[in-house]
Amino acid sequence: MTPANRRTVTPSVLAAIHHPLRRRLIDLLHVDGPATASALAGVTGELVGNVSHHLKVLASAGVIVEAPELAKTRRERWWRIGDTSEYSWSIADAEGDPAGELVAATAEDANLAHHVGKVRQWFDMRHEFDEPWVRAAYATERWLTLTPEQLTELSERVEELVREYVDAPAAGDDARRVFFFAHAVPARP
Repeated sequence: MTPANRRTVTPSVLAAIHHPLRRRLIDLLHVDGPATASALAGVTGELVGNVSHHLKVLASAGVIVEAPELAKTRRERWWRIGDTSEYSWSIADAEGDPAGELVAATAEDANLAHHVGKVRQWFDMRHEFDEPWVRAAYATERWLTLTPEQLTELSERVEELVREYVDAPAAGDDARRVFFFAHAVPARP
């Protein structure tokens, strides 16, 4: 059974979105909105040509699209997140395709490293935040006994709750971007 929030993607899309710089560019476009290669190069510290190359890879995979309505000149190229920029996948999607399984497994590993990196980033910078933010930062873990159907239901309910916060972002001086992620996997103590 495939969860409703999962969009099956091709190995080429997985490979495109799980390169470290491309993942950072996707995050920047999600958080800050449309941008040019020059602006993204300034934020990332990368060369404009390198950023431009990676933007073209993401565009070829359909992850981002050009936003020509934002260009002030013919030479200026703006990029924004495409309509299907939120991806979830399972290695089961590539079952029987050794190359696809390798790409999916590598993408899973890169995705976990990305998530852990964001938490480590918080550990390094939390001293810059006031006490309410330090207290509000959240982590939890639970051992559950579930069937595959129940795990699918849990993921759909969590996604539904998170979507409410995505669709109605907080406003005000104390509002900040928060990186949220969750993993629920069969495991052993």
